[in-house]
Amino acid sequence: MDTETPKAAELNLPQAFLLLATNDMNGKPEVPVFALRTTLAGAILAELDLIGAIELQGKRVRATGDAPQTDFQRELEVIRGKSRPHSPKGWVGMLEGRAVVQRVYEGMASLGIVEHVGEKHLGRFRAVRYPEKDHAPEAALLEKIQAALSGPPSELEPPDTTATDAGSDAGTTGAGNGDAASDAAASEATNAGAGAPDAKPDSKAPDARTIVLIALLQAAGMLGKLFPAADLTRATELSKDYWPSRAVEDELRMIRLAEQEAANL
Repeated sequence: MDTETPKAAELNLPQAFLLLATNDMNGKPEVPVFALRTTLAGAILAELDLIGAIELQGKRVRATGDAPQTDFQRELEVIRGKSRPHSPKGWVGMLEGRAVVQRVYEGMASLGIVEHVGEKHLGRFRAVRYPEKDHAPEAALLEKIQAALSGPPSELEPPDTTATDAGSDAGTTGAGNGDAASDAAASEATNAGAGAPDAKPDSKAPDARTIVLIALLQAAGMLGKLFPAADLTRATELSKDYWPSRAVEDELRMIRLAEQEAANL
């Protein structure tokens, strides 16, 4: 494996989802295109949420005052530039599309993770596939997800990013008393709010990104395909508990209902 190829922890959430939702050999999506695009939009929201660029305030998504470096600066500026905030489901519908899927694929191709392969049909139309070139990043992701699904269901808790973004003062108050221990208490509160375990169980408990990826895969209908023997009861609850994956489920439900109604006409 090339030393510059990202490991699982270095892939952003849209890259990780798209890599797992794509067939290794033929480079085609393992889910319907509408599900791929919708879930990728949810993964972008989740990525921006985890880095603190956006947050859910009530029932609306708002940009925060932070300006972290992100591969999804374009989407962040769209959210930031809206005069009125929108719901998570509304943003999923607005951010999804063919162009952003291709952009994420091409980003992974530039890293040597997948390969850009074109096919000509009827001598004119060109379909593009992205078969896997380096399996190491996907293998690392699968290993982390398997470990998370094999652990206690209580560890699969959605990251409480809103509470974390609200400030360390409240977290410190809830974590313990005493000014001398304030730094340690604030650190513990932040870890608890982010869904990350404390020091002792850290080697086994899943990190926030793995938990969010599980929620997105479950929302897209991919988790059971990747891990057919796993008990997905908690993952099903998780996908409804975390707001970006819940927005994906809501949008996919509306799309499927519309398709059923159209088929019955």
